[in-house]
Amino acid sequence: MSLADELLADLEEAGDEGEDGLYPEEEEGESDGEAKGRAVGGLEDIPEEMEVDCSKAESITSIAKLRNSKQFSEIIDKISGYIGKQRKNSEVSGPVEADPEYRLIVAANNLTVEIDNELNIIHKFTRDKYSKRFPELESLVPDSLDYIRTVKELGNNLEKCKNNETLQQILTNATIMVVSVTASTTQGTLLSEDELKQLEEACDMALELNQSKHRIYEYVESRMSFIAPNLSIIVGASTAAKIMGIAGGLTNLSKMPACNLMLLGAQRRTLSGFSSTSLLPHTGFIYHCDVVQSLPPDLRRKAARLVAAKCTLAARVDSFHESSDGKVGYDLKEEIERKFDKWQEPPPVKQVKPLPAPLDGQRKKRGGRRYRKMKERLGLTEIRKHANRMTFAEIEDDAYQEDLGFSLGQLGKSGSGRVRQAQVNEATKARISKSLQRTLQKQSMTYGGKSTVRDRSSGTSSSVAFTPLQGLEIVNPQAAEKKVAEANQKYFSNMAEFLKVKKEAKM
Repeated sequence: MSLADELLADLEEAGDEGEDGLYPEEEEGESDGEAKGRAVGGLEDIPEEMEVDCSKAESITSIAKLRNSKQFSEIIDKISGYIGKQRKNSEVSGPVEADPEYRLIVAANNLTVEIDNELNIIHKFTRDKYSKRFPELESLVPDSLDYIRTVKELGNNLEKCKNNETLQQILTNATIMVVSVTASTTQGTLLSEDELKQLEEACDMALELNQSKHRIYEYVESRMSFIAPNLSIIVGASTAAKIMGIAGGLTNLSKMPACNLMLLGAQRRTLSGFSSTSLLPHTGFIYHCDVVQSLPPDLRRKAARLVAAKCTLAARVDSFHESSDGKVGYDLKEEIERKFDKWQEPPPVKQVKPLPAPLDGQRKKRGGRRYRKMKERLGLTEIRKHANRMTFAEIEDDAYQEDLGFSLGQLGKSGSGRVRQAQVNEATKARISKSLQRTLQKQSMTYGGKSTVRDRSSGTSSSVAFTPLQGLEIVNPQAAEKKVAEANQKYFSNMAEFLKVKKEAKM
């Protein structure tokens, strides 16, 4: 045996062990798919119309056996006996699961699911049989009950479409017009008497089952008001009965968290060859109730979570027989509707507002020695001013070969002044008193010998001079400069004052 064969054998043995362990209570005569569908709690079974071959059936009673079953007749008889009785909330004592009428409600609710599956089988049987006479009617009337009523009304005579009051109560005027036009051009053939009899029997059975289903709904709705009044107010009596039946009673429902309550009734179907796009994941009876379906599609999942949370609170109140008048249910439903309205409110209109005027006034600019030095360093110098100044109506030469159109302005021209000397801004210049200026000027004047560095004189100057008359002569080279400096200080200094001239006496 090869390695692949050994692996397949091991997988088959593991599969057999898993089936025995998962479904030990599987009954005889039950297929694997039915047993697995029954074992998963809270999940619907695969519809029987997928498994029953209606094309080969001779009569509807051979494939649709629910109406003639013992279970159906017993539940309908019990419902007929309870309908005339009026019960009060005070009659329920202890756990509600012990009440016989409560067990009847759960059984009746399960019966409605079986009735829906039976109606699908009858619709498939009718469609297969009537397609011989009018094959286009299936696409024109998609609803199963409307299709069955239309088939019963028309039969072999398709001319009844025109001016038929009974058909006007089933279909819209636009649909009747399309059906009548299509019936005049159909390629179908007439049915035999036996086929018409089978179709009429199937239609009568479907209408009878539908009537029984509505009767069960009315009974459940009337009885849920005393078993779970608060829960029925929030999601309706029909949905409340469904989730109670799946959860196993009101007590088990009250112990269940909201996240699990929302999944009750979820359909988990893995059908090969059938599309599952219409099956929404993690959606159960609460998602499909009228309260949630009334909202837009994008809010339904969020709404289902909210409704499931409130249903859990209502079920806990009902399990202890509190608030029998439904006051808690009305309060919870009002809160749900208030949140729904809040979710659907349009966003507030965003108004464009101008920026408010600043409250802070203009700040005081910084001053001081550091600020003055910064202004002197970054201020516009005299060289830059002359470079920026241009002469009117005069072609100037370019300063550089690579930068065309860049000239030196008024730099180097006559009348431009001493631009190379460092200019001092009088506005930022530090003020010095005249007495301090005199003191500094006297300190700068020296008498007697001094070094050439401090005097800023030439280092080759000497006191020995050559004259044509005496030859070598000792002279003072700074004597003339000293006289000039004294004269300038006396008459041309910025600190000079007027001299007091003595008047000579007149002779």
